[in-house]
Amino acid sequence: MKFSLLKHFGVLSACFGFWPILLVAQSSDATQNLADCKNGWESCDRSKLSQSEFADVAHAEHRRDVSNCRNSFQSCDRSKLTPQETIALALADHQQNVADCKNGMTSCDHSRLSQSEAGESSLAQHRRNLENCQDAFGDCDRSRLTQAELRTVDLSLRERNVSNCKDGAGACERSKLTPSQATERGTRRGTSAQCMEL
Repeated sequence: MKFSLLKHFGVLSACFGFWPILLVAQSSDATQNLADCKNGWESCDRSKLSQSEFADVAHAEHRRDVSNCRNSFQSCDRSKLTPQETIALALADHQQNVADCKNGMTSCDHSRLSQSEAGESSLAQHRRNLENCQDAFGDCDRSRLTQAELRTVDLSLRERNVSNCKDGAGACERSKLTPSQATERGTRRGTSAQCMEL
């Protein structure tokens, strides 16, 4: 009888000893499930959520949907946005389109620009074209330049060519040098050659 009572007491002690471990494991599972639900993962078991956790998950889902809409992800559901969020999103979309147009991005939709925005976009595009022509870099459409801009561009290109020929760096087009520039280049080359011989 004593042995049986001791054995029973031992089993009870063991059970009570494991009780905190079981509680921690159960709590850990609940925490993981809540995190899974907040992240929208398939491993989420909504039936295990408390009422307050369910509200937290709904709030997390809404924030995720707003973020998806702002980033133009396909998972965006605009019908779930509040009127204020819809207005803010439309404003952000418009500002992004204006920036895309000013920066010459293919995603630009000119039809969505106001008259002043279209003017600013056109001016930015013209400046970009002028810089491309002056730098002989990227797409240059000379037909869109004014006569004064064409003169500036041609002068800039001539100066760059003279510099390239003098320094022996970059592309040098000797045919575009004036006789004095070509002579000066020849003299410099001769001097360099003499120095090499010394």
